[in-house]
Amino acid sequence: MKLAHVALDVPLEEAFDFLIPEGQLAPIGSLVVVPFGRTRRVGVVVGLAEGSRVPVERLKSIESVVADIPPIASAELELYDFCARYYQRPLGEVLGTVLPPRLRQVSRRPLGAPGEAGGAAPRLVEAQPLTQEQREAIALCDTESDAFQAVLLHGVTGSGKTEVYLHLIARALAAGRQALFLVPEIGLTPQFEMQVRQRFPEAKLVAAHSHLGEGERAATWLAAQSGAAHIVLGTRLAVLMPFRRLGIIVVDEEHDLSYKQQEGLRYSARDIAVRRAQRLGIPVILGSATPSLETFANARDGRYVLASLTRRASSGSAMPVVRTVDTRADRPHEGFSHALVEAIRGRLAKKEQSLIFVNRRGFSPVLFCRACAWHSTCKRCSANLVVHLGAREMRCHHCGHRSRIPAVCPDCGAADLAPIGHGTQRVEETLVALFPHARIARVDRDSTSRKGSLRGLLEKVRKGEIDILVGTQMLAKGHDYPKLTLVGVLDCDSALFSADFRASERLFSQLVQVSGRAGRGEAPGEVLIQTDFPGHPLFAAVARQDYARFAEDALAERRLAGFPPFSHLALLRAESRKAGEATVFLKLAARLAKRLASRREAKDIEVFDPVPAPLERKAGYERAQLLVRAASRATLQPFLHEWRLQLADKGGRHVRWSLDVDPQEV
Repeated sequence: MKLAHVALDVPLEEAFDFLIPEGQLAPIGSLVVVPFGRTRRVGVVVGLAEGSRVPVERLKSIESVVADIPPIASAELELYDFCARYYQRPLGEVLGTVLPPRLRQVSRRPLGAPGEAGGAAPRLVEAQPLTQEQREAIALCDTESDAFQAVLLHGVTGSGKTEVYLHLIARALAAGRQALFLVPEIGLTPQFEMQVRQRFPEAKLVAAHSHLGEGERAATWLAAQSGAAHIVLGTRLAVLMPFRRLGIIVVDEEHDLSYKQQEGLRYSARDIAVRRAQRLGIPVILGSATPSLETFANARDGRYVLASLTRRASSGSAMPVVRTVDTRADRPHEGFSHALVEAIRGRLAKKEQSLIFVNRRGFSPVLFCRACAWHSTCKRCSANLVVHLGAREMRCHHCGHRSRIPAVCPDCGAADLAPIGHGTQRVEETLVALFPHARIARVDRDSTSRKGSLRGLLEKVRKGEIDILVGTQMLAKGHDYPKLTLVGVLDCDSALFSADFRASERLFSQLVQVSGRAGRGEAPGEVLIQTDFPGHPLFAAVARQDYARFAEDALAERRLAGFPPFSHLALLRAESRKAGEATVFLKLAARLAKRLASRREAKDIEVFDPVPAPLERKAGYERAQLLVRAASRATLQPFLHEWRLQLADKGGRHVRWSLDVDPQEV
């Protein structure tokens, strides 16, 4: 009797045992169709055995082996098993995340397996000569020996980090290897895809992100697995794709929050990239102008190699001048101070471009009644409804609820309703009134929802057909606009006093990144930050472009407070439609956790009390959370595993809960 352990995408811990029919082969890693309850499912064989704890008469047989998809290699299965253990999720759920939906269909058309790429290695088309710093950075990266190496490429905005990436990828391709190039957001993918295709015209390049159709995702997955793709360019999901002969991983903007999956398998693509490179014995390049403090600490302490680019690559390009505008003295009108308006006017006169950065889409954050102080709140969430004037509606950006804009106040009937705050739509409207002859474009998720719209708009910017850009964080990183010389930043003060211990790090990163869009051509750049707190040390650090000083000060604060990278966190989240049930569950979870933490082997585990989530109510669910802190992963991981098993049946039918290891938002 031959048995296969098959992992299925169901919320259960263990793989299921199935009989292997006589004369059939089901090697480890192969995809198989199996009966499951009243349905049939596609699973992955993760082990073979001669016996089972289940009586043989109760075992079912594998129906068929999926013939058009090669087995997943052992190196990938080990990676997925690590993800399941580290992030405390069932292996079947990990595999369900890894496999594109088309490959999980029981009945579908056969897929043509792409052949392995052959012939001469694709060559890099040289562009402008490398700077001395770029050559030194490339020399620091060991791509010759089969050894793991993590490299932090810390370069100021415009220093040519992408050029370093491309030369290192060329080395890997010359050695007959594949390359994985990760970018944080889909908005950056078209630009990088075009650039990489131009520089590697002979290479087979595939893009991997969630906006692809099911057929495209399956084809990309198979191209990477078979070796047909030389370069895979993708967002966080690409880090879990199988490769035939992966030789280098590049993680651009490694600090970006987008690399952390926030639902289901809550993995960090950056951390998985490092783990994968370590297991394969290949280099991983982590690039950023503002590295995460965890990555910077690893480089400072010698665990990572540090390669620095301190100057912009273009000979005529200098770092922009950063100034604050004291909005207590220069009071903004409709969001704009006099100094910022005059700066924009000056750029228009010189036919240069301006970027106005505001991290809110919509017309305004809230509709307010001046008579009774009513304001537009979402009935399903602890959040305001955002006014979207073009669609004549209010929307919740958390649960998606929409409602019409009322003509009068729903509470008192007064007609004195006014929008409070400034979203991208309202900023755009204000600019149109101030500069009626300027060509103005807004870039946010609302204006770029149609396929190809972002690419077309950014192409207009590069051609000089846009005078003023209004945008959210979609524009803050990765884009190169040679004619853009002014950046204005609105409404950034709230992050200075946030309860989230990472808020200042994110604000500093955001300001440096968006500032870096200015002055990348020959004309000098200027950045104006409107703030009520012009003397705050964070703004002084941004003005000096002094990341190292900011990072050292922030790390000193983290050490005193006991936050990462000097500790390791896990967050237990719970939610329920019934008031108070999530908190009751978390109190029980806290008692269990403290009992486990009282043992000698878990003595450095600290269990905090349950608290409401930052967004206490979402989509009709009341939400709360419980933080656990440990000095080491070696202590935290076994504790989390046992804690999770004890919690398995404690939530009941009404409470949904999840465990987030290394949470990015606390």
